[in-house]
Amino acid sequence: MPPRRCPCGTGLSHAECCGPLHDGTAAAATAEQLVRSRYSAFALGDAGYLERTWDPATRPRSLTLDPDVRWTGLEVLATTGGGLFDAEGTVAFRAYSRAGGEGHAQAEHTHRERSRVRRVGGRWVYVDGDIG
Repeated sequence: MPPRRCPCGTGLSHAECCGPLHDGTAAAATAEQLVRSRYSAFALGDAGYLERTWDPATRPRSLTLDPDVRWTGLEVLATTGGGLFDAEGTVAFRAYSRAGGEGHAQAEHTHRERSRVRRVGGRWVYVDGDIG
């Protein structure tokens, strides 16, 4: 059986891509890598990773993922800053999903966001985003 592809869309296996970020053996090197890994965490239902990579100043008290949402694709549109030597950055993207529980019609959805990220303690974290 071939290795499972990473949901973030790089074409790599999850073990070669976002897996080490999710399991804590590596940290995102760039803003785009953080956003891709967070998308993968949504797709895989990993709320713990989402909480760990959310800026403590803006993180909600709790996070509940909707089990009826199936994330189906990510398209990174643009990045500003967010490189190896930057302290801040933005990543514009489109994320695609389907929602609808068993026995319900599947609704397609496109989430558009321009995420703001920054380094806290040397690690990239999600601050907030402009939706739309």
